[in-house]
Amino acid sequence: MSRPPSSPTFKENAAAALADPALQGALHFVETNFPARRRAAVEALPEFDALRDSARAIKDHTLAHLDLYLEAFEQKVIENGGHVHFAPTAADANRIVVEICRAKNARLVTKGKSMVGEEIGLNAHLEAAGIRPVETDLGEYIVQIRDELPSHIIMPAVHLNKAQVADDFRRVHTDLPRDRDLSEPTALLAEARATLREKYFEADVGITGANFLVAETGTAVIVTNEGNGDLTATLPKVHVVITSIEKLVPTLEDLSQLLRVLARSATAQEMSVYTTLFTGPRRSDDPDGPEEFHVVLLDNGRSAMLAGAFHDMLRCIRCGACLNHCPVYHAVGGHAYGWVYPGPMGAVLTPALIGVDQAGHLPNASSFCGRCEEVCPVKIPLPRLMRTWRERAFSRHISPKTERAGLGLWAFFAKRPKLYRLAFGLGMRLLARLGRTRGRFSWLPLASGWTAHRDLAAPQGATFQAQWRKARRNA
Repeated sequence: MSRPPSSPTFKENAAAALADPALQGALHFVETNFPARRRAAVEALPEFDALRDSARAIKDHTLAHLDLYLEAFEQKVIENGGHVHFAPTAADANRIVVEICRAKNARLVTKGKSMVGEEIGLNAHLEAAGIRPVETDLGEYIVQIRDELPSHIIMPAVHLNKAQVADDFRRVHTDLPRDRDLSEPTALLAEARATLREKYFEADVGITGANFLVAETGTAVIVTNEGNGDLTATLPKVHVVITSIEKLVPTLEDLSQLLRVLARSATAQEMSVYTTLFTGPRRSDDPDGPEEFHVVLLDNGRSAMLAGAFHDMLRCIRCGACLNHCPVYHAVGGHAYGWVYPGPMGAVLTPALIGVDQAGHLPNASSFCGRCEEVCPVKIPLPRLMRTWRERAFSRHISPKTERAGLGLWAFFAKRPKLYRLAFGLGMRLLARLGRTRGRFSWLPLASGWTAHRDLAAPQGATFQAQWRKARRNA
């Protein structure tokens, strides 16, 4: 019922993205703004690297004892008057949420931003059950009315410009006066706010994600800059939190450590505008809040990751820093990756969740420059994990035959150093001679994947190995 991933056609998706001038203009904003802003925020906090070490240790400890913390969290939620539902699969999670909504005869639900909700295709399942979901995060609302997936995990509509958003509002908001000026972002925001405000009061159920879950208190935590999550969680009679099992942290003190690296990594803020802690339903002396509080904990392949080679990926706190610093993401955007999680984190997580046979291209969408690991607030070794997926795709014969033949040829020479030096020395000299006029090649046999989008520089001087040997002799 949810849309199938287009990850198998990543190359075609990327080619279309590179040819889209509007998308390229929008992506330039990410490349030129977020890395510099993050760097300034980090430099203003001398202990940032120490906090990263602490954040990594907290997540590693939690994952090593995840079963115990899940039990502790469940017990606390129940003590606080809430309910915990364990969902082994996406289908289980969708069924549980729909059953909660049907128990309240819900016809309209408001939703805060939730990548797990996107992962399981929750909106499609609600609609199939006759329940209308309305996204209340501005970016999520925009991509919902466009029937698109988010293109970024914290900035869902970053691939669009304000003219495109204005056109979508005029198409969907049928009561919008034709002469309304929507040329400025503030006007677009006011239009969205007026539309969504009505939905908060009409909703029977509110559904949010969770940035963190605190085992010590049974608390769900959301971090936002719009406040829509608070309205979604407190105004309806039922609050449903849909999130995944690795979001747990042991204590409130651990939460505070992770919050200090999250906002600086995500949006270069010291703290997000809203950090809200939900601990159970409304008490008798509370002025507002839901009558029921449900937490749906999704596994969907994460237990298998926990015991395998990709367990480090479960440390991810969904800050988006790896996307903001990735040259491949800057070039093609999020939709090219074909599913919910784009960028370097998606290149590791997506094959684990939908299979390397479906997402085998994604780990190859990297220059291995290492910037993603350098900026990750929990120090996930993303290049190493992508390399592991490449190895698995190769061993399972998923990669194209031409690619495998090329690697096999290279391996033949690499295992024979003398032959390697001879063959590649001759090859470099030949390319240098052929390219001496222009200094570059616009086409080469066996290199069309590169030259289709950029020229290849002609070799100059001796090979690296020859220069290395000469430098050692002269040292």
